[in-house]
Parts: sequence; C-alpha cells; structure tokens
Amino acid sequence: MAETAHDVMHTRPHAGSMSTAFMELDLPSEVSRLHEESAWDTGQNARTLIKYDTLRVVLVALRPGKTLAENRTEGRISIQLLSGHVEIKAGGRTFNLRPGGLLALDRNLPHDVRALQESAVLLTVAWPDDEK
Repeated sequence: MAETAHDVMHTRPHAGSMSTAFMELDLPSEVSRLHEESAWDTGQNARTLIKYDTLRVVLVALRPGKTLAENRTEGRISIQLLSGHVEIKAGGRTFNLRPGGLLALDRNLPHDVRALQESAVLLTVAWPDDEK
C-alpha cells in the first residue's frame, strides 16, 4: 500500500504518542518547524502529524517549483492548502489550490502536486478498516 507523501518525502512522526484519544496541533508552528529543519534546504520537507491505523495526516512544505511526483494510494485523500499556491494534476484535470482550498480524491487516482509559490499543504489519507 502506498502512503503518498509519506514515502516520497521521508517524513518523521510528530514527537510524542500518536495513538492518543485526541491531538491538538498548531499548524503555523508546525510549518515554521519544517522551515527550520535542515531538510528544508532541499526545498521540501514533511512531517506526519497524525498516524492511526486507518488515517494519516501529513504536513508538507514546498518551495516554488518543487513537485511531489505522481502517486496513488489505496485510501481516499484530501489535500488542503494552508499557504501558497499549488497545482494538482489528477484524473486528467488540473486543479489550482490557493489558501483555504481543499481537494478530495478517490482511491487509486494518480495525482501529483507542484508548488507554484512557497506552500504548505495538509495531506490526509483515509483507508477503509478492511484495507489497513
């Protein structure tokens, strides 16, 4: 099973337990943290913020021109843009997301993401219980 940006970006889990009954995160602080890490020198960095058996939430920071290569996952995904501007190609279409934009994609749909500006993206992957 593919884990989308998790495989592509070499993400690291958020410090602390990721299987608690609830989690509260400060996304702007998490983005700043990604920018402060040495991996940001490559123009992209990511961190798995939430990891349950059937759900992943990954925060991805991209510099202009950086791309998350075409990928697909057995789970449904949503891509929410927190800042910047990204172009997503999926299902023969091109989607332009700006801050506050959200795109949901069905299972196994090939997609790629390209940053047109410095961007922060929240990627959520949800698998059915029987597939994880």
